[in-house]
Amino acid sequence: MSEKAKKDELQKEENKSSGKPEELQTNVGGLRAVEMFYRGIREIESGSISFFKSKTRLNTPGLGTLAPENFRDVAEMSAQCLTLFDLELKQAIEAEKNFREREFIFRWISVYMPLKFLLERGAENRLLHTFEEAGLDTNRFCFELPAKLLTEGTSKHAQGILNLRNLGFHFMLTGFGGSDSPLMKLSEFPVDYVLLSKEITYYIGRSERSNAAIKSIIDFVSGLGADPIADGIQNAAQAETLFEANCEYICGPLAGKYTQERYIRKRNEGFLNSQ
Repeated sequence: MSEKAKKDELQKEENKSSGKPEELQTNVGGLRAVEMFYRGIREIESGSISFFKSKTRLNTPGLGTLAPENFRDVAEMSAQCLTLFDLELKQAIEAEKNFREREFIFRWISVYMPLKFLLERGAENRLLHTFEEAGLDTNRFCFELPAKLLTEGTSKHAQGILNLRNLGFHFMLTGFGGSDSPLMKLSEFPVDYVLLSKEITYYIGRSERSNAAIKSIIDFVSGLGADPIADGIQNAAQAETLFEANCEYICGPLAGKYTQERYIRKRNEGFLNSQ
């Protein structure tokens, strides 16, 4: 083993013992190690993009390109998830600026936040410093939290969310209403947006009873002071049913697919009628 390789191994061991994030390659085979893709979250009534939701793909030297479901849980077993968060946030900040330069009118852009970050000492100051350096308002970003917040989250996570919301940041719980998502636990976490699981929206329009059940979930989310966003919406009939149930925002095939920032196009008025 070369001297440099030995030093690298020693540094990894030191990082593990100290709890520091492991060093992550920023480029793999000419590609960014972390690649961000975006899709619009649209307002049903106007058809315009209100928010941008991000998704990350991880390029690795040995395993190729990994989707979130293939790397998130493993990364969150160590401090590597914090390194990933830093890289994702940096790219999302770049994308936010590019969208504004292209004259997109939107309220925020999202980026995934690992639950571990909410427990970090000085998390608020770190984020404030990052946004001050970038010259961005905190209310231009929404942090996505996984559905497991409802099963693994604690009062410390809830306080972390509240502290960051008081600084202007937004939070969106994803995958709400799925099989591993206890509804009543939502009341313990002060998120301001809730992304309804495809397991729920799949039932839109199937029967009067299923529509009534979906409306009751929308009312439940709204009653806790959060805005519901329906995921996986495929056609105008589903969107219209949701609008009648007082859900204002959708994402999914009807609203637009995930793509790189430079390929996002405006498609506003009449998008429901064009389907």
